[in-house]
Amino acid sequence: MYKPVIGLEVHAELKTKTKMFCDSLNDPDEKHPNINVCPICMGHPGTLPVINMAAIEKVITAGLALNCKIAEDTFFERKNYFYPDLPKGYQISQYQKPLCYEGYLNLQPTTNNSQSKKIRITRIHLEEDAGRLYHLPDKNYSLVDYNRAGVPLMELVTEPDFENGDQVKRFAEELQLIWRYLEVSDANMEKGQMRIEVNISLTNPDGSWGTKVEIKNINSVKFAADAVDYEIKRQRELLESGEKIKQETRGWDEFKKQSFSQRSKEEAHDYRYFPEPDLPPIRIANGRASPATGGPPTLFSAEKIRSEMPELPQQRRERFVRQYGLPGHDVEMFTVNKPLGDYFEHVASELLSFDRLDHLKKPDPEHQGRLLKLASNYVITELKRMADSVGADPADTKISPEMFADLVVRVFHSEVSSSGAQTVLKEMFATGFSPGQIIKEKNLEQVSNVEDLNSAVAKVITDNPKAVEDFKAGKEASIRFLVGMAMRETKGKANPQVVEGILKGMLK
Repeated sequence: MYKPVIGLEVHAELKTKTKMFCDSLNDPDEKHPNINVCPICMGHPGTLPVINMAAIEKVITAGLALNCKIAEDTFFERKNYFYPDLPKGYQISQYQKPLCYEGYLNLQPTTNNSQSKKIRITRIHLEEDAGRLYHLPDKNYSLVDYNRAGVPLMELVTEPDFENGDQVKRFAEELQLIWRYLEVSDANMEKGQMRIEVNISLTNPDGSWGTKVEIKNINSVKFAADAVDYEIKRQRELLESGEKIKQETRGWDEFKKQSFSQRSKEEAHDYRYFPEPDLPPIRIANGRASPATGGPPTLFSAEKIRSEMPELPQQRRERFVRQYGLPGHDVEMFTVNKPLGDYFEHVASELLSFDRLDHLKKPDPEHQGRLLKLASNYVITELKRMADSVGADPADTKISPEMFADLVVRVFHSEVSSSGAQTVLKEMFATGFSPGQIIKEKNLEQVSNVEDLNSAVAKVITDNPKAVEDFKAGKEASIRFLVGMAMRETKGKANPQVVEGILKGMLK
């Protein structure tokens, strides 16, 4: 009866060297307050802003990645309001003519049976960020840090196309991925580089939209999804009990997992927008943009930017399936964790042209899929765990892709067992030695010769009469126990597949 109407406003700080209208550093990791400031971003009288063209290019790039139209001409405006973290008493922003408009992002179905969904993007515009207020406990005053004031801030506004928290989560996570792939923004919500505001209402019985509630100060994607689902439930229960929804701004308490009222919102604030008189308008005609008047032209070509864009996350997913034949879980891991995926690609390249082991036959082309899946398994489980333990990317470890591919081929040819390969990887990670050297020094070469294993298997059969009896009685699981005993007897060097074959032959 009550259908959710949900839209998002997403802010992202751009990854530029300097701020939007001055040459103060844009450094989100700066811990000391009021270091990266200057007269321009502090709003001193008589100072003049200068446009950071790199920021404009990044917004155009983001817009192209999100299927937006790019404005042919645009300009900056003053958004007038007073707040202590806004040193000029106004914010330089865009209102009438955003850089990007009428885009969309297609959400792909996921493993939890979610549906595909097209989320329309109303606009993406560029503005400057405000400073940061610090409210001190047990004090009757607050402090302001202006390091963030003037940082390029991209604001993306969606149409009210979301239906639940899961769609909000998938959209926000895909935005983060896209922006990181493009190096537009690090989009780290813990550092405040990406902020999400949710506008949510439920339809009335006649289908018209109900009263809108805005939820602010959400500092993680998960909390944004939780806030949406909670607010749908809260509003539905109020309406079903005959109460009215208040138009207000609410916050999200991540500990209580519920929203709370912050302030009522009786009417829209009049920001008295007017064109920024100290900045020239920008024209984007025939794919080129330049200040309309004054100064040397700074040229942009939308098509040139498009041609230089790197592979986007969804393109990568499709390519990994097509090129490597990997299952969805592996592909998603290599898409979300791009350094891990890049490392796997280097390993795959080595595997597909492998010629380094004279004593081992190069795997036949028909075994390519099995070889790549084997490599994927070891990269995702073993290498990722070891790299994460020291806070490094796989490429920064002592295990080169060539060495990793060398080990995978040895595992493929049963030169070393799966458990032995884990030991070899640990030693490679610690020392940087080659797998062949480690296998030889630690005597880890897997035994696959039937004659060499017969005596060990015979001893296992003699020592475990109960398991033998269970197997002969039809309990297939007993064979796994006996294989395990044989592996222990051979100190992990036996080929388990060969051992199982010998066992079954002896127990007929």
